[in-house]
Amino acid sequence: MEILILLIIVAAIFYALYVGLIHKQNAAKESFSGIDVQLKKRHDLIPNVLTIAQKFMDHEKSLLTEITALRTKAESPIDPTNDDSLKQKFAAEAQLDSKMKSLFVAVENYPTLKSDTVMVQAQQTYNEVEEHISAARRFYNSAVTELNNAVKVFPGSIVAGMLAIKEMPYFEATEADRKEVNAADILK
Repeated sequence: MEILILLIIVAAIFYALYVGLIHKQNAAKESFSGIDVQLKKRHDLIPNVLTIAQKFMDHEKSLLTEITALRTKAESPIDPTNDDSLKQKFAAEAQLDSKMKSLFVAVENYPTLKSDTVMVQAQQTYNEVEEHISAARRFYNSAVTELNNAVKVFPGSIVAGMLAIKEMPYFEATEADRKEVNAADILK
């Protein structure tokens, strides 16, 4: 009888750990989909920004072409349960973000474009989308932290290993994002 009670207790603990891990894994996947929605908004906005910029920026064609290629790469479908796929997605998004920042810096060299109301509105909309991406990234990283802690800490690590639930990567800032901004470079 004591063995039966012990088995029931162990089974209950295992089930509670299992349910907790699944909830955390699903929360991380859900938060990634929140990022994905915001990234889709960014991807949808980029062609409009490029079309507006292209009218004015004759000398920046290579930058516009590069942004278009990076957008295509960033929009590629991924498997949110695959670490490598997520890391590639995050790297592509970081490259795209960096090039868009370069575009907006280049816009400063074109006074007509810089003052164009459609371009100003497009930049404002882009900045709003970036703020939403930042918020979604924080939510995602929080959910990933909970999952990763549950996967690493005993006894959850045992259950996670049995169920092949793995840690997920964070959506981190790139090295370019971490660099200090030099105003002299921007105001050239």
